Amino acid sequence: MNLPLITAFAAIIFTQLIKYPIAQLTNKKSASIDLVTSTGGMPSSHSAAVSSLITALTLEHGFDSPLVAIATVFGVIVMFDSMGVRRQSGEQGIVLDILARHHLAELSALQRENITQAANSKLNPVIDDYEIDDYKHMIINKYLGHKPTEVIVGVITGFTVALFIRMTYYYFFS
Repeated sequence: MNLPLITAFAAIIFTQLIKYPIAQLTNKKSASIDLVTSTGGMPSSHSAAVSSLITALTLEHGFDSPLVAIATVFGVIVMFDSMGVRRQSGEQGIVLDILARHHLAELSALQRENITQAANSKLNPVIDDYEIDDYKHMIINKYLGHKPTEVIVGVITGFTVALFIRMTYYYFFS
């Protein structure tokens, strides 16, 4: 049985399931059940997955194992990326959404029709296939990345899940 793999997937599932209750407890107005299937939010399921994988590999093979080294480097990259590039992309998506909504609200119906006709007549190759009023599917999810605290809680959650699964496995199957 591949306990490190099972542990990593269990950590992902567990952290995704607890995101909504945590958001409700912290009184976030934007908390919706969609958090369970989205990226971002508290805690980081990516961080939980890699930290549980590292923990499970360390317990199974020892800290000096090359597998632990590979998983640790992989984990650091995943966690750094979730706090950096992905978080910035999410924040820029929010700003772009605000700007687009503001701009669309100021456009008159005639101006909207002219823009839509220009797009339909292939005058602008960038917006050829998009309707001005139907851009929501292009907006980046605001929960795309993580704050450092979300990553830290994800690491703690992943470590805890790995220990729990290992103890449970050896209690029942040893």
